[in-house]
Amino acid sequence: MQEPAPPLAVIAAALRRERERAGISLAELARRAGLAKSTLSQLESGTGNPSIETLWALGVALGVPFSRLVEPPPSPVRVIRAGEGTSLRADRAEFVATLLATGAPHTRRDIYTFQLEPGDPREAEPHIPGSVEHIVVASGRMRTGPADETVEVGPGDYVTFPGDVPHRYEALEPTWAVLIMEHR
Repeated sequence: MQEPAPPLAVIAAALRRERERAGISLAELARRAGLAKSTLSQLESGTGNPSIETLWALGVALGVPFSRLVEPPPSPVRVIRAGEGTSLRADRAEFVATLLATGAPHTRRDIYTFQLEPGDPREAEPHIPGSVEHIVVASGRMRTGPADETVEVGPGDYVTFPGDVPHRYEALEPTWAVLIMEHR
């Protein structure tokens, strides 16, 4: 069998993926979208030639945006080299955080690395209700946690605490860590 052209291959894979995710049969999706089952079968095999209207109808029937049916999925492998990425500095402490990844709407988590130097601690205001911070120290030592309950952690240590209360980060020596911010 000949491989379908790339746009048709993307559409075919997306239709199969989204139909399976929704847990519906080919016949049921065709019914919901107002298409012939044979037309949908051709589209899923990459041999059909869908119009914009057909894809919109399928998107509505699947409950997904049109773009999810026509754009290739992002690569599952993403690399951000050390020293790259978007870094942000604190105003009143030697604290630099680099955002590595944001959560998809259903995961609601962000991943950062941060560097913290001895000196004034980073006093953080409460985040949105239900926020939880997870920190793994890669190098150095620090005190962190809710402002009234900080703990000392060092290389390889993991600490988690509510992020929706005032909290702090204080370097006892130059520190590098990974922060996962979970939003519930």
